[in-house]
Amino acid sequence: MKIIGLTYDSKTDYQPKAGDPPDAHAEFDHPDTINILVSAIESQNFKVKRIGNINNLLETINALGVDIVFNISEGVSGRNRESQVPMLLEMAGIPFVGADALTLALSLDKVMAKKIFIADGIPTPKFFTIDTVDSLVDADHLKFPLIVKPRFEGSSKGLAESSRVGNMEELKTRTEYVINTYKQPALVEEFICGQEFTVAIVGNNPAQILPIIQIKIDGSLQLNDKFYTFARISSDRLEYVCPAHIGQDLKKKLSELSLRAYNAVECLDFARIDLRVDRGGRPYVLEINPLPSLSIEDVFPLLAKEIGITYEQMVGKILNYALGRYGFN
Repeated sequence: MKIIGLTYDSKTDYQPKAGDPPDAHAEFDHPDTINILVSAIESQNFKVKRIGNINNLLETINALGVDIVFNISEGVSGRNRESQVPMLLEMAGIPFVGADALTLALSLDKVMAKKIFIADGIPTPKFFTIDTVDSLVDADHLKFPLIVKPRFEGSSKGLAESSRVGNMEELKTRTEYVINTYKQPALVEEFICGQEFTVAIVGNNPAQILPIIQIKIDGSLQLNDKFYTFARISSDRLEYVCPAHIGQDLKKKLSELSLRAYNAVECLDFARIDLRVDRGGRPYVLEINPLPSLSIEDVFPLLAKEIGITYEQMVGKILNYALGRYGFN
């Protein structure tokens, strides 16, 4: 029986610090999620060794005693935080599930990911960055509405109703908040008014595009000015609709675009791509997450049901893709 190491960041491992934003540890997993994932892996005829966070890995890396590591660790700080565990494992020659350190760093930094998308001809909203509030000056070329995000965060951290700005005063206020609160540059994008979708992909050469999920907010699929925010994740205002209520033409566009994004940043084993479609039916890739949540409240259990397998089998599927890459199968 193969032994699977599990690296993760539990919400209980970290205490809030003075000055932390309310969503500082939003990416970390609840202990229940970790327990469910352990049970899912073990149900697929594997044995699990809990490793935990980066500090635990550092202490035990020379004697892990595992065949492969299933990594869901988000890391602690900085734009390279998601790369910390994969880099250590790579240096130690230990196989692991999911994308490598380079892919995770590039995708967490939304600006770097967008530059890759642009280079590969993948449509993504126009953008610019603001490093300091003083560098934001009135400019005639700005076309509102815009949306302001932290440059390198996940789990909708830093996204609130006030992130969508309609004039220069609102832009300055929100930009100042993001820079001062998250201690990083603000990413300012054109706001795509329309519908929102998320596409999960699993596997390698060839990858499997899973059924498209549409985002419903306040009971509506036509989101228009509404969008995914941190507060909505845990509320009943947001729903995942699977399969998406769209025609074959749009389904084909979203699937092909998502696969191009997956390949552009060289994802491995699994990832999730978020997209918006404007009122003219034009899709745009917002971002890609090569370390998506496997929580039972997120999309993977829903996708498993849609394709006729269990959540446990979905986890096993992802794990087996990684084992195949390393020649274990």
